Amino acid sequence: MMRMTVLASGSKGNSTVVSSSRTRVLVDAGLSCRELLKRMVLAGEDPATLDAILITHEHQDHVAGLAVLARRLGIPVYFTEPTHRAWVRMVTPRTTMTYGKWLEYVQQEKEARAASIAASSEEDAEDENPGAPSFAASPQRVGSTNLCETPSAKSNPAHLPAVEYFHSGSSFCIGDLDITPFTIPHDAADPCGFVFSAEGIRMAVATDLGYVPPNVKAALKRIDVLLLESNHDLEMLRDGPYPWSVKQRVLSRVGHLSNHATAEFLSNDYDGGAAYIVLGHLSESNNVPELARIAAEQALASHPTLLGNRVLLALQSAPLDPITL
Repeated sequence: MMRMTVLASGSKGNSTVVSSSRTRVLVDAGLSCRELLKRMVLAGEDPATLDAILITHEHQDHVAGLAVLARRLGIPVYFTEPTHRAWVRMVTPRTTMTYGKWLEYVQQEKEARAASIAASSEEDAEDENPGAPSFAASPQRVGSTNLCETPSAKSNPAHLPAVEYFHSGSSFCIGDLDITPFTIPHDAADPCGFVFSAEGIRMAVATDLGYVPPNVKAALKRIDVLLLESNHDLEMLRDGPYPWSVKQRVLSRVGHLSNHATAEFLSNDYDGGAAYIVLGHLSESNNVPELARIAAEQALASHPTLLGNRVLLALQSAPLDPITL
């Protein structure tokens, strides 16, 4: 048995539960911790049984609730190393120092170095005269002014219970789930999608990609449940409210798949193996769910052998009913 439960999908937050009989993982945590827990309960998923969180990339709509949820549940988070580094930079507050504070810091550093030199000189003198008592105090550590001091876990927004690294293209296991990450074209540090396998069933998550390159086409063969992006309608995006710079980003090869691009993949490169195709990451401003559905169904209709595929829509506002095979 395998199950996929899409908790949310869209530009305001993405998260999906994938589970086998013995293992349950969360792919992305793009809503607040409270909302993620609420939606899991609504969908019949027990948060306490999660074994890990997997992150596709560091954009806010995929990691908004990550740290709080991971700490609350005490479970590891799996990233690629570049994605983890990018996330840490994103969530770590940037501190600035006034000129007066800098002068104070420099003076304290000078005093600390002077104390260290003095202590070293007295230790040398003691070595030359071992019998002489030493009354030198050890140099004091510069506390709050030490810029390299590691903050406590409580005050560190990037603190996680455990971090595990994986590499795109290299499979790894969590429990009885075999997981194969694959690189996707998106404007993030090291974005990826996932194929999950257990008990002879394969499920895939492939969203946030500007186009479908050969490696993604190869990864999405022989999939039983496919969560695939269908982000925008081309005309709605071009005539819509986004600034031109944002429209260019979305339309680029590191942006998002349009309904048309998704339909082209389903018509020309999809092998027809999935029992369910879930259309995800639909834009609320530049798409209409029925437009995405019609484009996908027309693409499948051009191949009679693909008509057994059931097309579902993952929404931003509520979890999708679990898909169980």
